[in-house]
This record gives sequence, C-alpha cells and structure tokens, in this order.
Amino acid sequence: MFEFPLRIYYEDTDAGGVVYHARYLHFFERARTEYLRALGFTQQPLLAEQKQAFVVRKMEIDFYFPAKLDEQLKVQTKIVAVKGSSILFEQQLLRDQVKLCAATSKIAYVDLIKMKPIAIPMEIKAKLIQYL
Repeated sequence: MFEFPLRIYYEDTDAGGVVYHARYLHFFERARTEYLRALGFTQQPLLAEQKQAFVVRKMEIDFYFPAKLDEQLKVQTKIVAVKGSSILFEQQLLRDQVKLCAATSKIAYVDLIKMKPIAIPMEIKAKLIQYL
C-alpha cells in the first residue's frame, strides 16, 4: 500500500471551509500518479516516445465525512487487479484513522493515436503484479 500525504488549502474548499467534492478526484489522481512514479513509471516517456498513456476509464467514489481547511490527511492507494489493458486501484482519504472518502478507479492503458485500449506492456505489467 502506498501513502501520499496532503494538506487541505483554501483553494480546495468552498466558502464554509469544506473541501469541494470535485477536489477529491484531484487528490486521488495525484496519489495514483505518485504511486506509479514510486514504482518507476512516469507518463512523460509513454506520452512522448510511445504515444500511449494511462487514463481513467471508470471511477466510483463514496463520501463519508468532510475534509476541511488546513487538515493534514493521507491518501492510501493499492492495486487490486492488473488485467490486459487496465489496472484497478482502491483508494481512501484518511484523517488519522478516520476514512473520509473512498474510491475505486479503473485505469485503462490506451494508444493515444487510435484512442483505444491496448495491452499494458509486459515490463510495466510484471512490475505492477508484484504489488497485488
């Protein structure tokens, strides 16, 4: 499991100091990106050299408690499945041990020219499977 720390800034909140619902998507995206970076994968070479990328295909999100201005939180991310052209992630946003929000994201690997899913390269897939 990968942990990504974050702080809630004014720009993340509404007038009442509560995190705006769409910002949770940003938090989860950053955590997934940093998890892949920690595993040795970045989008830049895939985009520039191979015209391929990981993109969000489907996301389900549950809100339990609000996050608020200035809180220090963490996003926990884990890989739960690696298939031919997709990765399934489970994530949760925590304040200490209190789950504020949880999400499941299906991330597809796509050919950016054809805009269609393609098989995840074996060298990437082999590394991801180690973390199931």
